[in-house]
Amino acid sequence: MGVTQTQDVTPARPGRLRRLDEWLPGWAWASIVANCVIVVTGGVVRLTGSGLGCPTWPRCTEESFTPHGAYDIHQAIEFGNRLLTYVLVAVAVGTFVAAWQSGRRDLRRLALVMALGIPAQAVIGGIAVLTDLNPWIVSLHLLCSLLIIDVAVLFLQRVSRPAPGVRPRGPVVGLAWATFASAWAVLYVGTVVTGAGPHAGDAGSARNGFSPLQVSQLHADLVFLFLGLSLGLLFAVVAGGFPRTTRSAVVWLLVVSVGQGAIGFVQYFTHLPVVLVAFHMLGAAVISATVTWALIQVREPASERRA
Repeated sequence: MGVTQTQDVTPARPGRLRRLDEWLPGWAWASIVANCVIVVTGGVVRLTGSGLGCPTWPRCTEESFTPHGAYDIHQAIEFGNRLLTYVLVAVAVGTFVAAWQSGRRDLRRLALVMALGIPAQAVIGGIAVLTDLNPWIVSLHLLCSLLIIDVAVLFLQRVSRPAPGVRPRGPVVGLAWATFASAWAVLYVGTVVTGAGPHAGDAGSARNGFSPLQVSQLHADLVFLFLGLSLGLLFAVVAGGFPRTTRSAVVWLLVVSVGQGAIGFVQYFTHLPVVLVAFHMLGAAVISATVTWALIQVREPASERRA
């Protein structure tokens, strides 16, 4: 993903305020990267069976917010993941301050949504712990991070280019929306597959009761649908004369999707080794970002084209 260079729409400001505006792309990227990292570290918590290393919330134990004494590796992993929330808070606050100093309402709104997503994520994670890692709550924990990533990608676009007054409409835009919807169907059903599988986050945590084989087959079917729509979208933007930035966004989406699908199939047939599952979770975060970027580039191409 790249930022399309356009005319600067930010009013000139002297001194420090101007420099804060120039940091906006960096804050946008920091939000994307930080939330991708928390997706992976959250997966590590689950894959190592450390989901209840801190058995309560918001405290780590009944007596303290932090582990005490000779705590084990599971406590260290779970508490370390909780500490990363403060990194997300710092990034969200920095993004909001920079957006506020820019004077642009669209950036302020998006930064506020991202900032509010962090406490929402913390509360969902706390509920997951208090319900002994209920698989449906755990899935919401992941999906919340993916939603924040999507908003951060839109924020990155808005930093360089405000929303156009008129967006192209037509079958290509409809196909982009269908691709986006299918990607989210894949991501959601992927959480259901996880909820049926062996990596519960704790040996005593319940599973969702679905057959791992059947939900995995549904997940694979949706992956093929998503790949087909992504390939069709690439043909459509090339045939429709969309600009290079749009074509590149869709190409990257297809490349990432094929790679993610390959990891998914390999991990399934090798009985879910934790390293591959962790990479698959990173891939889910990257898919969320790239499909959002592709949708934005189709809806708001750098030069006006008829869809």
